[in-house]
This record gives sequence, C-alpha cells and structure tokens, in this order.
Amino acid sequence: MRPTFLIALSLGVTVVDHAAAVDRRADLLDNGVAAILPKDSAEQYELTFWESIKDSNHIADYEAYLQAYPKGRFATLAKARIERLRAAARTEPAPETERPAAKTAPEKTRPAPPPKAEPERKRTPPVAKEPPAVKEPPAPKEVPPQAAPAEPAPDKPPPTTATGEVRDCPTCPVLVSLPAGSFTMGANSGDPSEKPAHRVSIGAPFAIGKFEVTVDQWNVCAEGGSCPKLTSNSPGNTPVRDVSWDDAQQYVKWLSITTGKSYRLPSEAEWEYAARGGTSSRFWWGEQMKPGNANCKECGEPWSADGPAKVGSFAPNPYGLHDMSGSVWEWVADCWHNSYKGAPGDAKPWDTPACRERVIRGGSWRDGASYMPSSTRFKYGASVRHSQNGFRVARDMK
Repeated sequence: MRPTFLIALSLGVTVVDHAAAVDRRADLLDNGVAAILPKDSAEQYELTFWESIKDSNHIADYEAYLQAYPKGRFATLAKARIERLRAAARTEPAPETERPAAKTAPEKTRPAPPPKAEPERKRTPPVAKEPPAVKEPPAPKEVPPQAAPAEPAPDKPPPTTATGEVRDCPTCPVLVSLPAGSFTMGANSGDPSEKPAHRVSIGAPFAIGKFEVTVDQWNVCAEGGSCPKLTSNSPGNTPVRDVSWDDAQQYVKWLSITTGKSYRLPSEAEWEYAARGGTSSRFWWGEQMKPGNANCKECGEPWSADGPAKVGSFAPNPYGLHDMSGSVWEWVADCWHNSYKGAPGDAKPWDTPACRERVIRGGSWRDGASYMPSSTRFKYGASVRHSQNGFRVARDMK
C-alpha cells in the first residue's frame, strides 16, 4: 500500500483527510482499477474480507479485520473507521445493534472472507466489489472450466428421507434425523475449491440441526458460564453469529455434557449431503435462483442489510432443513483444503494437525445469489469472529 501522504497528494486531498484518501484507494480497487487477483490467494482472501465489512457501522468488524490482517492493505482505513465510529459514539450514542465485540478468541476468519469474506467470501474474487473476493461481499466468479473432469452421473434420490425430529432438552436445538446414503459432493464447473466432484458415502444415519443455533440457545450456554457472552442485541430467534470455530466447539462440548449425547459440528461432507436434501442440482430447489428459498440479498423477502431473518423464515429443503443456503455462513468440522483432491469418501472430517483455517459453508444474508449453490465453500481462521459466521450442530444417531 502506498504511504497515506502520497495517496492524499495523488488524489488532491489534504493529509488531514487521510481517511478519505484511503477510502478512495478502496474505491479504485472496487472499480477494477487494480489488477485482478488470483482467486485462491492471500491477497484475494483479504480483499474479500474487506469487501464484506467496508460499509459496516460496527467497530468490531474493523477490529476483526485488523486482527486477521494487522499489516493489511486496508489497515490504515480500518483504524480510521474505528476512530470515526468511536468519535460518533461519543458525540451522540449510536445504536450498535448486533455484533458482539471481536474479542479475541482465537482468531478466526476465513480469511475472509464471506471471509468467500464476502469471504472470498466465496469463490470468485472479483475485484470489483463483491468480494468474496468480493461482491458485497462477493461477486463471484465463473472461471471457465479447463478441461474439467466429467461431472459424475446425477444422484439418485436417497432411499429414504429425513426420518424425524429429535430434541434432547427444552432449550436444545431441534435436530432432524437423516438416513445413510451416498451423493456427489462438489462440482466440476465453477470455483476451483469445489473440484473435483466426487462420490461420498454416509455410512450411518446422523442428526443435524433443523435450524442454525439461535441467539437464545447460545445464551443458555453463556449464562451458565460455558460460552462467551454476546454483546449484541440481536433478536433471540435469529441465528447466533460473530462466533468463531473455537467458540462453536465450546458450545457443542457444553451441549454434550448437558444432554449426555455426543454433539459436534457436522463434517463438510455431512453438511453438503444435508444441504442438497437428496438433490443433485445447483441449488436444492433446482438449477436457477428462485425467491423465497434462501436468505440472501438477491433471494427475495424478508431481507434486511442489518442482519439475517429469524430462523425458519424461508422454505425448508427436501430434508426439512432451513437456511442451509444464506442466513449465516456455517462452521463445519473440517480443516480447509484448496480442493477436494485426496478428500475422504466416507464423510469423516478431513482434518490436519494444528489446523487453524476451518471450512465454512452456505453463504450469508449479505451475499448474493452466486453464493447460494449447495457446493459453495470458503474458509476462515478458527479463532476469528466475523458477523456473518454462525453454525448448526450435529450428532450421531445411536
């Protein structure tokens, strides 16, 4: 990044207005003046992360960016925004609606990045401004397949559908039991991280959250001293967010002790199996975007830029699961790998010793339709908290 002074001179502004100069620098990036970055690169992940928060009025978002990128290209701008927001708060208290402070729990973030940060924020980085690499967050991608391997044959409907709902305590998440089966995971067209499409077998039934874990459910754990307390005032029936992968691990550990059942995060393969609901199309509802099926900025009402809708506001997939697309990005158990080359075919979590970058799935309410496909995936640092990241739980059926 060029020194602030030089940026200011080149843009014809005073050094005193250095924040505006940096803002202009960000705009130049958004408008494609800067060179297009490779999708799977540290620069793109950072850009995607920034794109997902650059219009935020929450100090914690900028603190999360600085935590992930202390010397990043937008570090000066992030610090300036923090000062502005603090000054505004001192002048006239502004409602800081949601978002828990970016405490430092282990720093997590996909790096952005959606973060797909818009996380690259999903896939395609753009450049232009919908990061995920960015479209607001993201604006993806579509990189013409280069002699991609043939797409596996369409999946056959599973022998059975969801087998019923389970709830292990009055304040526990409602679970939906899913049957064993097999499916084609990933896609051979689209983002490189989703390739190659490959068959995965789910060897035994398992249960997964009908909804994402809510603020109310999280607060039960927090009030008992087993989970970090949230500082936001998000409605209790909306998905909990601004929690790291490490935070989610605290919740499932507490839930396991409370119920005597073995709760965990779903593996990435289990998550996609559940999200597809027995389908093999791009979205669980078909090949084209249709309103009313996902909570995203291009997916129809109810939608608000301020936060996700209450859980269950949109139609469930064939397995009876809500918000697998949109709402908040969801943490899964697996360590991040740049592609599925060498991925296990038994649906077990694909882990790596000392892994600090974990997979997030599904897109969020702030992302566009391009992040809603069932195969969409991205990464974040395990200890980083981001306002678009939440999770749902899973457990074996024994």
